[in-house]
Amino acid sequence: MTNRFEELYLEAEADIRNSSYHDAFLKYESILYEEPGYAPAHNSIGWIYKTQFDNYEKAKMHFQAAMHSNPLYPHPYFHLAALLVDLERFDELKKHLEKCLKINTIDKAWVYYRYGMLDEISGEYSNAIKNYQSAILHCFSNDKIKDYQADIERCKTKQEIAKERSEMN
Repeated sequence: MTNRFEELYLEAEADIRNSSYHDAFLKYESILYEEPGYAPAHNSIGWIYKTQFDNYEKAKMHFQAAMHSNPLYPHPYFHLAALLVDLERFDELKKHLEKCLKINTIDKAWVYYRYGMLDEISGEYSNAIKNYQSAILHCFSNDKIKDYQADIERCKTKQEIAKERSEMN
C-alpha cells in the first residue's frame, strides 16, 4: 500500500518522462515541504537542478540530503558521481567512490567502472584496465561486461599511443 507521498512521487516521475519538469518540480517540492527527509524526492529534485538548470550546488545539496535521509537509497550516489565528473572534482569523486564501496545497495561493478574512468582520465591506463577488470568480476550483465571489455580495449589502444609518443620524444 502506498502513502500519499509515494503516489505524488510516482506522478512526478511520470511528469519527468513526459518532459513536464515544472509540474514534477512542484510535486517534489510539495513532498519535501511535508516530508523533508523523503530521499527519492531529494534525489529527483537534485536531478532536475543538475540537468535542467545546471545548478550544480543545489543539485549536490539535494543528492547529499537524499543520502543522509536514506543511506541505502542508491540513486543519489550515482547522480552525485556524475555531477562530480562533470565538474572535474576527481579527488572528491574518489572519496565518494570509497564510500560507495561500503554501501550494500550500490552495484560494485559500477563503482569499479567509475574508478576505471578516473584512472583513464588521468592517463593511468594500467590501473584503469585493472578497475575495468574488477568491474567485470562484479558484474552480472552480459551487455555491461561487453561494455567493460570495450573500455579495456580502448585503454590498451591509448596505452600503445602514449608509449609511442614517449618513445618519439
